[in-house]
Amino acid sequence: MTYALDLTVIWAFIIAFAVFAYVVMDGFDLGIGILFPFFAVGEERDQAMNSIAPVWDGNETWLVLGGGGLFAAFPLAYGIILPATYPLMIAMLLGLVFRGVAFEFRWRDPRHRALWDVAFTVGSVVAAMAQGMILGAILQGITVVESVEAGGWAYAGAWLDWLTPFSLLTGIGVVAGYALLGATWLIWKVEGTAQVLISTES
Repeated sequence: MTYALDLTVIWAFIIAFAVFAYVVMDGFDLGIGILFPFFAVGEERDQAMNSIAPVWDGNETWLVLGGGGLFAAFPLAYGIILPATYPLMIAMLLGLVFRGVAFEFRWRDPRHRALWDVAFTVGSVVAAMAQGMILGAILQGITVVESVEAGGWAYAGAWLDWLTPFSLLTGIGVVAGYALLGATWLIWKVEGTAQVLISTES
């Protein structure tokens, strides 16, 4: 007996793998941003930053693959999920932009390094929290209605339907999970007082 692989199933696996790869590979450097305020200014923070310098920007490619795959393979789902989570998507992207700019400029602008360190932490927390709340909003369900104009189904909820205790809890859960990934990465990659600090807190 032969089985034909449905293209829909293949794309679903590709998108699921991209999301999983993003969480694992970008989660640890977001976690380092979340943990950043706990490091002493100077060597500890520099070690943490240097540990992710070769990989932090490449990890976000998986997020692009997941979003692009959803748009290409499941345009209806894309057209429903985005309007339902626009504020969260915007917050996530702004958070990623802030932490990316802060990562580069903390080395090039030493006079304002304290400001860039704050931007790095805030961007990491906002991006992680937004990703968790997007997950919560999807899990709790999205209000849709049949629409002739949209050629099928369309989002029918309000602007803040995603803001619920459940989505806040999933957001906090993702922030905590990313912090754990960041801690395990630092235990592996750094040494000296930074490693002792993370090992003790973990």
